[in-house]
Amino acid sequence: MSTNFSVLKHVMVPDHQIMSQEEIQDLLTFYQITRDQLPKIYHDDPAVKEVGAKINDVIRIVRTSQTAGLAEAYRMVVKRPKK
Repeated sequence: MSTNFSVLKHVMVPDHQIMSQEEIQDLLTFYQITRDQLPKIYHDDPAVKEVGAKINDVIRIVRTSQTAGLAEAYRMVVKRPKK
């Protein structure tokens, strides 16, 4: 039995993309925010791990929406705090 499962291929998981530095700068300028004001996503999230994102990378998450067509969200990758 194979255990090679791609979480990104699951119907419920939206597309995750690592953004370039130029894309990040454009995003921050457009919304007039700093990188630290972006919502966070943990480095050990299965989709983050699968796309190869590292701490401080910014991820673009693209979902299909019945009302908006495509909806984009942005998350900065952070280390999960130890318990």
